Amino acid sequence: MAKAKVVFASITGNNEDVADIISEALENKGVEVDTEEISQCDAADFEDADICVVTPYTYDEGALPDEGMDFFEDLAELDLAGKVYGVAGSGDTFYGEYYCVAVDKFDEAFAQAGASKGAESVKINLAPDSDDDIKKLENFADSLLSAYKKRQ
Repeated sequence: MAKAKVVFASITGNNEDVADIISEALENKGVEVDTEEISQCDAADFEDADICVVTPYTYDEGALPDEGMDFFEDLAELDLAGKVYGVAGSGDTFYGEYYCVAVDKFDEAFAQAGASKGAESVKINLAPDSDDDIKKLENFADSLLSAYKKRQ
């Protein structure tokens, strides 16, 4: 059975909702999922997972979550070769060029760690409460699982 680790950083609860939608979609496909808040785990926890997911928020002018800075720095130092990853997060399009920058930065950190991108990143404006948002996140989860199965 595939194991997934889903890590979220959330101030408003929107990215926790993003994480929950992804986790539920993976569980519905038979994946064992561990979902945890970013300050409550270590990046090294991804070493025990087959599918690695981060759902971060971006604040101010493209800043990463303060509570996730150590996690972010440690992530890029890991050897995650053989792991499949994906990044999804919510933000506010009001911030223009800084919209969901944390999603892109975490994507780069996973790539630096040698993990294989299993799904295109998803960026949700504010809360993932539309049917379209939920479908995007479910498709994201499906892509991650498909990428994992292709590696087996």
